[in-house]
Amino acid sequence: MKKLLMLAAVIILTVPAGVAANSGKTAGGYTNIDQDWEKSKTGTWSGKKDGKTYWYKLDKNAQLWWSTDGQQWAVVDGGMWADKDGRWLKIGDGKLWWTADGGKNFAEVPEWKWEAPDGKWYKFDAKWTLWVNK
Repeated sequence: MKKLLMLAAVIILTVPAGVAANSGKTAGGYTNIDQDWEKSKTGTWSGKKDGKTYWYKLDKNAQLWWSTDGQQWAVVDGGMWADKDGRWLKIGDGKLWWTADGGKNFAEVPEWKWEAPDGKWYKFDAKWTLWVNK
């Protein structure tokens, strides 16, 4: 009887952990995006500013460019873009940074991953190649 109770206790304690591990959520509530990544075919990602959609890309020197139509591009003054949660991102000192307080404090973006306003996840590798979660 004791063995049966111990077995039942083990099952009860491990089943929720297995469900949480497979749910795609982490302890912080973020979606687990370490699944399928592919190199971006266009090297561009979307963003929004003042309700308008922009497309962003990096040049070979990791300088940020933007466009409203994907045809005509201009350098982004200040070199920043916003993610889905409204945090501003920028590249500096060879790293990807973000701020949630209007630029007063910056922190390195974990694993250089962010979610764009269109709901897609993007990341840069060490050579500033853009990857998208498919």
